[in-house]
Amino acid sequence: MGFFEVRNLVKYFGGLAAVNNVTFEVNQGEIFGLIGPNGSGKTTIFNLISNYFGPTSGTIHFKDQDITGFKTYKICKLGIGRTFQVVKPLGRMTVLDNVIAAAFSRVQSKHEARSLALETLEFCELAHRKEVLAKSLPIGERKRLEITRAMATQPELLLLDETAAGLNPLELDAAIALIKKIREKGVTIVIVEHIMKVIMTISDRIHAINFGQTIAEGTPEEVANNKAVVEAYLGEEYAQS
Repeated sequence: MGFFEVRNLVKYFGGLAAVNNVTFEVNQGEIFGLIGPNGSGKTTIFNLISNYFGPTSGTIHFKDQDITGFKTYKICKLGIGRTFQVVKPLGRMTVLDNVIAAAFSRVQSKHEARSLALETLEFCELAHRKEVLAKSLPIGERKRLEITRAMATQPELLLLDETAAGLNPLELDAAIALIKKIREKGVTIVIVEHIMKVIMTISDRIHAINFGQTIAEGTPEEVANNKAVVEAYLGEEYAQS
């Protein structure tokens, strides 16, 4: 069994199969991309992994343990962190206090939480903004704060949900550099992203889904040239050309 694995994952909402028999395995230390058109089930998979809601069927395994149905806080304590597509920092709190709140998932005392938060802010290159109210941050720095908060939980596996959306070209390059830096720290990453510059630049392997089902998996080059992937993103006429 691999470092992380989902097996035959299914999630129904009423009669709609949002995720339909998806299986993939993530190796320790890699960056694993998860792509698909809007509404294809990517964020739903993240929500199933973190038990925001439970799967209809299928299992989730982390480090040889079946964690299906574990409480969200326990999944975090086991070493799985995540960001959210729509970032919602604690707006009336400072950047530092936002990260301290996340750090309490790992440590018990305020002193330890503050120390961990400051260390994480330095790592994520956001320490210069630590006294700023989170609601005052522009979108690029809000996205970076979201990653910083997740990193303060000291994850071994980090789920990144569209962290590059809305960024300008300079911010995009900085986001790619940060994600690579996180991997160099020894954190395994599963990333959902629509911006192909990001996903194709940093991923070791990519898993593509459409309408909740797997359509391809392989290296970035293999997936980019896959007919089903091209059709899902661009339309059948492009796949045939």
